[in-house]
Amino acid sequence: MSDITTTGGRAPVAPLPRGRAHWAVADTLNITRRYLTHFRRQPVNIAWQLGFPIISVLLYGFVFGEAMKVPGGEGDYKDFLMPGMFVMTMAFGFMNTAMGVVTDASKGVIDRFRSMPMAPSAVSAGRGLSDIVVACAELTILALTAVAIGWRPDNGVLNAIAAFALLLLLRFSLIWVGVWLGLVVPSPEAAGGLYAVAFPLTMISSVFVAPSLMPDWLAPIAAWNPVSSTGTAARELFGNPGAGGSSWVEQNAVLMGVVWPLVVTAVFLPLAVRRFKRLSR
Repeated sequence: MSDITTTGGRAPVAPLPRGRAHWAVADTLNITRRYLTHFRRQPVNIAWQLGFPIISVLLYGFVFGEAMKVPGGEGDYKDFLMPGMFVMTMAFGFMNTAMGVVTDASKGVIDRFRSMPMAPSAVSAGRGLSDIVVACAELTILALTAVAIGWRPDNGVLNAIAAFALLLLLRFSLIWVGVWLGLVVPSPEAAGGLYAVAFPLTMISSVFVAPSLMPDWLAPIAAWNPVSSTGTAARELFGNPGAGGSSWVEQNAVLMGVVWPLVVTAVFLPLAVRRFKRLSR
């Protein structure tokens, strides 16, 4: 069949060639659609992934809320808690990424992808794009739940959008941590042990309490935790209590909420790409 097309009485026109960039984008979108289709065909997974944040809000907000202190002694603990819950949900997301990658690797799915005539970057990029879509859904559901229990962003629409952008930036950076871990661990069972890493990452932070209320030896560790920077920045941008602190990193939380994810991405994105390339050796 000829590649020459005609348009009415005009001279034949050859279709424009599609370059590597076009096929890289097309392959990435196909892989993204594949990952998202899993949620439609396995509703239990999406019920767990999207329901866990709601359960966490109700648990920490109502069960422990009366016993928790807000820095400075002013404000409702739920207003302090909600930005932290947003951050915790984004931080825990790297576990879902790691589990998905190691499952595909153990079943030979990634090897089949590598044998196909597709862009090498499509698998990782598609995984990342699908995770960002799911993260947006998680934040939407969590924000609606927060509003339902009385939380409000009190610092304007633009600052609220900036806060959600920082949350997604954190999630984007941790995607590459999850991809790298998923390619390193040998099996889905072993990946389950990564929760031992996820819990300290979120618990030793400002998610639930301010670093100033922690022991002197633990407070600097919590303050310099990248999760704390995003949490403190989100509180500042939302206008919720608990923002700020005495240390430099807390006083510049918005700046560090951008810097930390960029540093994490700069470290783990090349590691994930290098590990992916080594799979064929």
